[in-house]
Amino acid sequence: MTIHWCGTGLSAIPGLRRLLENGHAVTVWNRTIAKAADAVGDLTQDIRAFSISALTDALQAGDIIVSMLPGDLHVPLAELALSKQAHFVSSSYISPEMRALDAQAKSAGLCLVNEIGLDPGIDHLMAHALVADYKASSGCDTDNELSFISYCGGIPKTPNPFRYKFSWSPLGVLKALRSPSRSLRGFETLDVARPWDAISSYTAPLPTPESFEVYPNRDSLPFVSQYEFEPDWKLRDFVRGTLRLNGWADAWKDVFAEVETLEGAAGDARLKEMSDQFWAENAYDPGEADRVVLCVALKAEKDGTAQWHKSYVMDAWGDDRGTAMARLVSVPVSLAIEAVLAQQLKPGVQAASADPELITAWMSEISQLAQHVAVVDHLS
Repeated sequence: MTIHWCGTGLSAIPGLRRLLENGHAVTVWNRTIAKAADAVGDLTQDIRAFSISALTDALQAGDIIVSMLPGDLHVPLAELALSKQAHFVSSSYISPEMRALDAQAKSAGLCLVNEIGLDPGIDHLMAHALVADYKASSGCDTDNELSFISYCGGIPKTPNPFRYKFSWSPLGVLKALRSPSRSLRGFETLDVARPWDAISSYTAPLPTPESFEVYPNRDSLPFVSQYEFEPDWKLRDFVRGTLRLNGWADAWKDVFAEVETLEGAAGDARLKEMSDQFWAENAYDPGEADRVVLCVALKAEKDGTAQWHKSYVMDAWGDDRGTAMARLVSVPVSLAIEAVLAQQLKPGVQAASADPELITAWMSEISQLAQHVAVVDHLS
């Protein structure tokens, strides 16, 4: 079984190197061979120029395609995997087109694994662990009112005036500012057209508590069932969102004002101009430390009194191992690949595992990637 790792961008290398160092058979595919060789040439010479046709020729039944490429290539690569009786792994969200491949994958006994990076990925593992812990606790009661939050953000370890720095093209961040979100607040669905319409404050339970600006992103509601919340639970709040440094909203207010006016091709062209400017002015310097903060929490209350309340909190930053973002995106991908190789996952389209044994094993490894990981019991 050969692992075909496609893409050696900034967030791909630690997980790829881990697989190579663990002795797995890996073929590395990248559009530029020299760039891939710079990243992993000390560990392998099996580096090839990426193209769909070349990958098709090399792929064998039982192999695994790993896509660390742009999102529009995930489904074509998953379809290629199915056509050749191979598996597929990516860190990205499951699109409707990917979900549509589920029956075919199950019928063929193949795994199409997604949402196993940082966010989505590690956040899913933490959520599954918290829900399982709550279900097993004496505090679990259908009369409780539940609140769930999951906030994640990549931020500069040393704050800058813009309150944000970019480790790759800012265009994706700018486009996300035009995306609506849906979450649950006060038992009501909260639809937000633009992130800056729903910015609030959140204090992370770090060793020294720290406040951040947060806002909901995407559609949180499908994750209620994915995280195995019971249908009869009284769910007051449920939000998956983005975390930013305090002062971010003020530093970006002119960006928000302009993005709101952009439409059509002219708007896309202006976004590209803004992206280029931000990249020139606010990219990470070589060797500069980034930071990732992830907080996932579940709280159960009855008559205004907390009955159960726990949080996962993670704080990681760049060090001599490279960036925190790269470690936390790509190493979980490598863990999922090893689970496919070990036949620990069921066939079909799936996100990060809810299996307690895998979560325990994976979180043990992930904890080594961050400078601080803890489960906080707020009632102890």
